Amino acid sequence: MSLALSELTAADVLSRAEWAVQDRRSVAVEEFDLALRWADLHSIEPEISVPGGDRMITLGGDGTPPVRDLCLEELAVARGEHVYATRSLMADVLDLRHRLPGLWLATKLLQVEPWVARKIASMSRKLGVISVAYLDVVLAQAVDLPNGKLLQLAEAEIIKADQALRVAELEAVKQQKGVWLARRDEEAGAGLREIFARTEAADAIWFDATCQRVADILKADPDLRKQHHPELGDDPSMDELRAAAFGWLARPYDLAALLGLLDEDAAAEEPDTKKAARRHKAVLFLHLHQAALEGAGGVARSSDLGPLLLQQVTQLLGHSDVTVKPVIDLNTGTHISAYEHPATVKERTMLRTTGPVFPHNSGSEASRVDHDHATPYVPPDAGGPPGQTGDHNDAPLSRHSHRAKTHLNYQVEQLGPDAYLWTTPHGLIRLVNNRGTHKITEEHLDLIRRIYGA
Repeated sequence: MSLALSELTAADVLSRAEWAVQDRRSVAVEEFDLALRWADLHSIEPEISVPGGDRMITLGGDGTPPVRDLCLEELAVARGEHVYATRSLMADVLDLRHRLPGLWLATKLLQVEPWVARKIASMSRKLGVISVAYLDVVLAQAVDLPNGKLLQLAEAEIIKADQALRVAELEAVKQQKGVWLARRDEEAGAGLREIFARTEAADAIWFDATCQRVADILKADPDLRKQHHPELGDDPSMDELRAAAFGWLARPYDLAALLGLLDEDAAAEEPDTKKAARRHKAVLFLHLHQAALEGAGGVARSSDLGPLLLQQVTQLLGHSDVTVKPVIDLNTGTHISAYEHPATVKERTMLRTTGPVFPHNSGSEASRVDHDHATPYVPPDAGGPPGQTGDHNDAPLSRHSHRAKTHLNYQVEQLGPDAYLWTTPHGLIRLVNNRGTHKITEEHLDLIRRIYGA
């Protein structure tokens, strides 16, 4: 009889912890096996080849079999994840089975953490068949090493196996200069974003020095801090000051004035139009609930920044010329007979859905979607009814999901302005709405349709 957690002794806890590790690895290996079986079931060329249709692709490295491209979508639905995650999993497990059989056996025997095996498969994907075979022999004899040391050994052997590839990779990295705004990450904190830069060493050093110079000015002038950065308080840390200084670097004219690099007399005589031309332009889409119009507190929503307080919006837009878009009533709709969705329909749909509406897709693809007809469009000269295009029949999809819906037996019903009921080729049913993706059983279909009045 199993003991309750509160009844476990120290020895019981340790014993169960060991078994829990084995259970976790066993479940992961089962997921690997299922992904491989799905790949095997979709390893035959499509009977018909059409533009944009299904095709064979190679996900893993040299020596791995191809699979059908559009099969990935349905497995991703079953796994409750984005198709990119499923694609990555299938590439890794195909590499393990076909290129790293020794490591694959150790993984199936629960000797190696599955995530470590996947990491090595991904790291070694560019190696040729002979080089990766040698790597597998080395790793199969070292599976009892700690995870970190096993990964270090793998990295060393990969470098040794193809030093020319490593040199080429290092040279390519040197050319990968740029500045990138990271995707919104809840771990970064509410209303915060991260920026990454890779640039010439000299430019990086001067950037750091300028950032420090501004931080020192802010530290030495409490009145300046109070005027521009009241959120810092009376005793900010240097990290907080440097973060504030970083913001000044985004406003070069203000920065030049702060550093005393401007002719103040000339600046004072500048016409307002010239001053305005230097300010950042911002377009504000204001989402208001009825309660906010009636005096209740409200929260701003941003597809990039997430929920924001009013003071955060003020800080964000404080140095910009703001264009406030007219209120868009998301409860309105348009019906037209033309095939292409009007821009106003697309805008309303994206404001309602915030991104692609295929199950488990993320809003990060919102700027790269196809506006597909949930109910397929039939040209009027082929007997199609009028008014097929509009808010009632607009399903934003990524290009890959759009291809899967078009060429495989996916069924989708648009139940409302932001609700889509999907049935996959093998009968998985999912409801996608503004609260996410929900698994639906067949016996609940009528209830769901009645809720939405469909």
